Amino acid sequence: MSNIHSSTKVGVYVDVENISRNGGRGLRYNILRKFACRDGAIPARLNAYIAYDKTRAVEPIYENVQREFHSLIQDFGYKVIKKEVKWYQDDRGGRISKANADLDLAVDAILQSEKLDRVLLATGDGDFVQVVRALQNRGCRVEILAFNNVSADLRDEADMFMSGYLVPNLLPCQKEIDNKSTPTEKSSGIWKTWGDIGSRVRGTCYHQRDNYGFIRFYRTISPSMCELSQDSKKEEYSVAFFHEEMLPRQVSQSELPSRNIIFEFELETGKLGDGSFQAKDMKLVYPVRP
Repeated sequence: MSNIHSSTKVGVYVDVENISRNGGRGLRYNILRKFACRDGAIPARLNAYIAYDKTRAVEPIYENVQREFHSLIQDFGYKVIKKEVKWYQDDRGGRISKANADLDLAVDAILQSEKLDRVLLATGDGDFVQVVRALQNRGCRVEILAFNNVSADLRDEADMFMSGYLVPNLLPCQKEIDNKSTPTEKSSGIWKTWGDIGSRVRGTCYHQRDNYGFIRFYRTISPSMCELSQDSKKEEYSVAFFHEEMLPRQVSQSELPSRNIIFEFELETGKLGDGSFQAKDMKLVYPVRP
């Protein structure tokens, strides 16, 4: 039984460029909001910091895509803070673009934290370590959510780190992202609800022995979510069996179990017929390997 703290005020600050460049392209902002407010908290601030290139704004396609993206985020209650892209010339005469929203995000988070109980920073940028400390010194619990290339110092400094890959429905499955899914696959898995037979989910191997193992994955966004660990409450997750021959070629049995290796897989009914799950078509999601 979870406790609902309806008076808890949460601030969400998304470094959109960092997230998009590092595995989070296609992130669903409504699910991010749901995760941030998973214990009944109030979303007091929802800020998304986005690069905007004025020199490309004259291109109808670019302008329309940007406008639609910004409107979508705003529909979920986020304030869009646009950071203009600046162009510079390097030593060889080439053009370099830069749109760093770090300072804007840091200042906003610190100033607004006075009325917040918890802050969720969606970024893996190590430059925010000092920001995390400042927020904690002001009495805020600080959570980090990111995908790839996450600063180890940032993870260590936060009160909690969550890999975005593990949050149910936060990110489309890899096949959907790559647009390599066939009509059959779409009808038999990709569009099914996360956790149902035939759906694709992501999780980590928590037990491996001889030629088999078990993957733990979250069924739904729960009030006390944290990274999957041996002491996770049973009602928060489900388990899927896998045989060694199902492992992706980039992963060897000797590396398992590991909380740092994330798999995406399709759920199918277990062989015992007892309502258990079995993993099918396993893909390595994290870490990225050739």
